[in-house]
Amino acid sequence: MESKISDLFDRAARLDALGHADEAKQAYLEILARDPAHFGTLNNLGTLLYTTGYRRAAGVAFALAIAHHPGHPVSYVNMGNALLDQNELAQARTHFEAALRIDAEHPGANHGLAILLLRAGDAEAARRHWAIGARRRPVAMAPYYGEATPIEMVLFVSALGGNIDTDRLIDKHAFSIATVIAEFFDPRDPLPAHAIIFNAVSDAHKCALGLASVAAACERTSAPVINHPRVIAGTGRVEVAERLGRLDGVITAATARFAREDLSAPSAACILARAGFAFPLLLRSPGYHMGMNFSRVERPEDLAGALHALPGDELFVMNFLDARGADGKIRKYRAMIVDRRLYPLHAAISTHWNVHYFTADMADRPEHRAEDAAFLADMEGALGARTVAALERIANELQLDYGGIDFSVDARGNVLLFEANATMVVLPPDDDPRWEYRRAPVQRILDAVRAMLVARARGEAAGR
Repeated sequence: MESKISDLFDRAARLDALGHADEAKQAYLEILARDPAHFGTLNNLGTLLYTTGYRRAAGVAFALAIAHHPGHPVSYVNMGNALLDQNELAQARTHFEAALRIDAEHPGANHGLAILLLRAGDAEAARRHWAIGARRRPVAMAPYYGEATPIEMVLFVSALGGNIDTDRLIDKHAFSIATVIAEFFDPRDPLPAHAIIFNAVSDAHKCALGLASVAAACERTSAPVINHPRVIAGTGRVEVAERLGRLDGVITAATARFAREDLSAPSAACILARAGFAFPLLLRSPGYHMGMNFSRVERPEDLAGALHALPGDELFVMNFLDARGADGKIRKYRAMIVDRRLYPLHAAISTHWNVHYFTADMADRPEHRAEDAAFLADMEGALGARTVAALERIANELQLDYGGIDFSVDARGNVLLFEANATMVVLPPDDDPRWEYRRAPVQRILDAVRAMLVARARGEAAGR
């Protein structure tokens, strides 16, 4: 039986590596039906479940691995990383420290704890643990699954989050990837061997320290850089509203950053009015995306309650852009930028002001999915030439190699811009047949990113 399970595990791991998530999950489950305590399967399945959005199920898999194999640090580290990703710092720390009691120099446990400590504001302890982990793993190398000589890539990420989700963007059959944590990298140190640098540090507000480190490192290489940190630094919400609001056919919401104490003051409404803001307005905590920590404030007397629910010593204030159509619905489009070209990703339709595709009225509304399909099939036909021209001006102004634009369209064809930056995620649809029409357009975007990376690494020209 042991050799049979070993063969099944090898097959499941290959399917996992090739990106066949559903087949890999089934293969892992077949193993667990025979051996519910199989160490590698519980950890691999947990990781796969987590990366495909099944966080609770992933936690169950890691917990079972810990219960069945309490003397192995790997399961604790996997659970710690999952909790860290959800910013559950106290619980994550418990698991990293449990791993370190088993192996005091375990690289994953030390590096996970270092990232946690940096987020908690203890930079000195963070660097100490990072150095311990680096003794055995100075650079994190992703598995390479290709047969030809790999293209070497350095992938910069931030310990603070705010990174591009590159799991589906980089072809591990073409690239060997050395991942470098920006905040722990000394720009004076040599970079790992590379033909290209991918800067995944994409939040201009949260990751200023990391962006500065990546920028210094990029000055010491002649290799092409995807999403150069200088470009990312210009994509903060205030900067984007100002820059893109000057473009023909683009309407942005006036945006400013305020100290919490000013917004909490009795004179807050007067302070906001003098700065040009009127109610209703939007409040947002810096460094958050996907609708997190984002509130609409209808009246001055609602300001205190909204502030209480939002974290941060500073907050963004934005004028509210009313994007309702004649039918009362809000259509929030997303177009991705890849190699300075535009690719439609989705049209989300809702009656709620804070629209996101996964919470919009799509799954049970065939007429909404039909609009989405029309947008994906022919963006210009769905939106009009004037709107697409404005989107192209946005892409040219941003100069991002990879990024996205969230927007609506007014009655005159102007782009009502919600945000534009590099943090946008491209998620393949699930297996529900209702989303069959989305599969090819999403794959086109992923293929375009992969083609861009190969072309840039080979020294081919970018853009049009």
